[in-house]
Amino acid sequence: MDFDGRVAIVTGAGGGLGRSHALLLAGRGAKVVVNDLGGNRAGEGGGSEMADAVVDEIRATGGEAVANYDGVHTWEGGQAIVQSAIDAFGRVDVVVNNAGILRDVSFAKLEQDQLDLVLKVHLYGGFHVARAAWPHLREQGYGRIVNTTSGSGLYGNFGQSNYSAAKLGLVGLTRTLAIEGAKYGITANVIAPVAASRMTEDIMPPQLLERLEPDYVSPLVAYLAAEACTDTGRIYSVGGGYMARVAILEGEGATFDSVPSPDEVADAWDRIQQVGPDAAEFTQGVMEQTGKIVQALGIDVG
Repeated sequence: MDFDGRVAIVTGAGGGLGRSHALLLAGRGAKVVVNDLGGNRAGEGGGSEMADAVVDEIRATGGEAVANYDGVHTWEGGQAIVQSAIDAFGRVDVVVNNAGILRDVSFAKLEQDQLDLVLKVHLYGGFHVARAAWPHLREQGYGRIVNTTSGSGLYGNFGQSNYSAAKLGLVGLTRTLAIEGAKYGITANVIAPVAASRMTEDIMPPQLLERLEPDYVSPLVAYLAAEACTDTGRIYSVGGGYMARVAILEGEGATFDSVPSPDEVADAWDRIQQVGPDAAEFTQGVMEQTGKIVQALGIDVG
């Protein structure tokens, strides 16, 4: 599997997961835009050193790469990142939205700046870069978008209400991009990685971090970014050699013939709560869910 002739953008590629993704894609023949603002884990500061160092690594092994230092948190930053790919290599084929920051705090102590920048980097950043690349992907009839969610977004985590909200938002973005991109040959998938990085170095035990090298995550990213992979709209959990698809399921449910009372809801609670062998997974959009409701109610829509 190679990426000869393909151009990939990897955001937050100055270290950790992003660096690993960029090195693997470049090693397989992709021309890579290594984007990193160069700030710290909280999103403060900036500089060129981190991105430049990864570009040097790629070039030292015969690969092609350019550095970009724009922040994903602004519309203009997203445009500039994609323009770097166009200016240097004439096209863009792959977008890996990986850039992220942490401003962890319990919900009771959450302040506006701790919410705003986390949303802008993670959720808005995914929008900004993908939106800037979208016209190019549509015009050429091909593209691969890999977004980065988190187990905190999928399942929640104490002290990360801001981060969790942003990360689950990326799942909704990914599923809609998969639907809108289908007729243009564009796929969109999202990974929930667990890996050792400056984002996790002080929240995981050392014996776990030793196994959770970023290198274990990047092969999945490369496969999702490859022409050979046509799956789209999917969520994947990955880390330390483990990979699994994550599904959002809807149970068989309960149906009421008329507006139920709260007491009737309570009486049917076990059926409403159950997610068992008759659960449904919707991968083609909200109309699938609507269709299930229509079917359950026995409505003939012609």
